[in-house]
Amino acid sequence: MSSSVFYERAVALNRENHQKLKIEIEPDHYKFAAKTNALPVASTEFTDVARDYPIVFVGEAPGSFHVAALLGLRDNENLFVDDKGVWQAGTYIPAFARRYPFILAGAQEKDRFLVCVDETYAGMNTEKGTALFNDDGKESEYLERVLTFLRAYHAEMQRTAEFANRMAELGLLESKVIAIEKNGQKQVLRGLWMIDEAKLAALDDARVLEFFRAGYLRWIEAHRMSMANVARVAQRLEGSGKLIGDDAVKPATASE
Repeated sequence: MSSSVFYERAVALNRENHQKLKIEIEPDHYKFAAKTNALPVASTEFTDVARDYPIVFVGEAPGSFHVAALLGLRDNENLFVDDKGVWQAGTYIPAFARRYPFILAGAQEKDRFLVCVDETYAGMNTEKGTALFNDDGKESEYLERVLTFLRAYHAEMQRTAEFANRMAELGLLESKVIAIEKNGQKQVLRGLWMIDEAKLAALDDARVLEFFRAGYLRWIEAHRMSMANVARVAQRLEGSGKLIGDDAVKPATASE
């Protein structure tokens, strides 16, 4: 998933052009995420994410893997955002969604980024809300907090991608599918990867030490524990939606 997937028209903030710009969060703020069934997550979120969502690996080619929270079991369906654009109270909202409508542009120099905002967001205006710049043109305290959050998130997402691709490199990921049945029709969610339990158990001591020092063991355990949430997410399906088979997930096969 592209980091800018929800942004219709992201523009770089400029103190001359946007000095009077304010933001007011709209009641339907999360409607932009209503039709996505997964969001990338950072390792620092794993503990919170694992309480509500399955944590899975997503990728196709070497170097392309990342970690995601599974929000729905069918394409274009987020079971945690209602038709009013409200994320269900009491459930964790991944940082990928919480940063909207702000985003960092690609680095122009080392450790230097442009803060961009989706100017199509209805809450952007010049009349009411929280100011992005002070009267003297400097970043407001609010915008400084946003920038701190975006920089930390960007760095942690890079670290998480390194983790995911290390798991793939070592052959620890197993391709899986989730099969559900709704109104008598079978649907299969593909493109998911999970840690292979047997290969994990077979790691030598040197590799286990590497994982421990890198923090990977904690992240792997959060992933493993989170898979119990597949059945809980399935319970959110309307009608007769249910998982097929005894296990929440099963190995991908050519016949699926």
